[in-house]
Amino acid sequence: MADTPQQRAADIRLLVLDVDGVLTDGRLYFSPRGEELKVFHVRDGAGIVQVLRAGIAVAVISGRDSRAVERRMTELGVSWVRQGVSDKLASLRELLDILGLGPQAVACIGDDTPDVPLLANARLGVAVADAHAAVREQAHYVTRLPGGQGAVREVCDLILASRGAAHS
Repeated sequence: MADTPQQRAADIRLLVLDVDGVLTDGRLYFSPRGEELKVFHVRDGAGIVQVLRAGIAVAVISGRDSRAVERRMTELGVSWVRQGVSDKLASLRELLDILGLGPQAVACIGDDTPDVPLLANARLGVAVADAHAAVREQAHYVTRLPGGQGAVREVCDLILASRGAAHS
């Protein structure tokens, strides 16, 4: 019998997030001066802080570069932020080597096809509700909420609840 998402979540020691479409709603906003603007959901940030406080590492691996991402992740205490990444799986493997973890300790949240290799190599692969079909098919868990609208918090809550149940 396959493990349930809750069973998979209990083993997580590293949460890896995409940005556009996961921490944001996936839309790109530009100011009149050409600056890129991003909108983050406060509940996602609160979930990230709770996960970090529970001793679970959090990392961001994104295909795009954004100063707004650097600023938001600094505010939340996320130090591993890799942007402009063309090979997300190589970036994940680098992080796993640094942390001394294997893929069985990782949860990855994605929304589009560049995230599929991450989900395929994670103990808990998560697709946001409005993810591309290929990502939803690869996922062990699909959130009820769409990207940028609390999906990350939903996964943080799942991990924390599962961890508590496994350790109580």
